Amino acid sequence: MARRTARPRQRASAAVSSPCPCGLPAAYEACCGRYHAGDSAPTAEALMRSRYSAFVRGDVGYLLRTWHPRTRPERLELDPGMRWTGLEILGTADGSAFHPTGTVEFRASYRGGALHERSRFERVAGAWVYVDGEFPEGSD
Repeated sequence: MARRTARPRQRASAAVSSPCPCGLPAAYEACCGRYHAGDSAPTAEALMRSRYSAFVRGDVGYLLRTWHPRTRPERLELDPGMRWTGLEILGTADGSAFHPTGTVEFRASYRGGALHERSRFERVAGAWVYVDGEFPEGSD
């Protein structure tokens, strides 16, 4: 009988891929992380999801870069105590590669409540940007 030698154990990677905060089943790096790193979101919904992930991760630079120039604030301060807990897309209208505008209605949950918004998006120089949002009547 041949003698077996012990295989060296594989160590878990220090950079274990975390799930994307936006709720899609992909890892952050393959999902919203690529948009945060510089790729353009292909749809208004993808931009919405990536902006939610930026709020979760505290990425103010990305939020400002993806805000329409005519409605973008000079600066943005996030509440460090805010804990976002989930995103639910309630509906979309337009917002594909074939549209100049789109809307995404969503509910973003946080510890202690939820934000229900209908966001408007436009293309600027070919890239989707957030314009503004409204809070539907009867929302949280």
